[in-house]
Amino acid sequence: MKINMKFTSKGKVAIENFNNEELLEIFARYIKTLSKKYDIEVDVPLEENQNIVGDGAVIATAQNVKCDVETFFKELGRDIKVPLKKRLGGKLENVFKTEITE
Repeated sequence: MKINMKFTSKGKVAIENFNNEELLEIFARYIKTLSKKYDIEVDVPLEENQNIVGDGAVIATAQNVKCDVETFFKELGRDIKVPLKKRLGGKLENVFKTEITE
């Protein structure tokens, strides 16, 4: 399953404060933590996420999905907001919208 997380306009402003490696690390860390709670394997492949800020999206793949994918990514969006808000220094609502493509 392929998931495209498209950043909202405010999310795009927030991610401009990070470099690509930092964003990949943040997503990997929060996905790993949430995967302990949800029965799902999610990977954010480097080759498909070379320019997250420029693309305005993060692409992930999910395997062995035994949970509600929408709920997992909704909670991931809430978690990802924390480090983005800290660096942005303001309020942040929804960071990204999830689109399942495969």
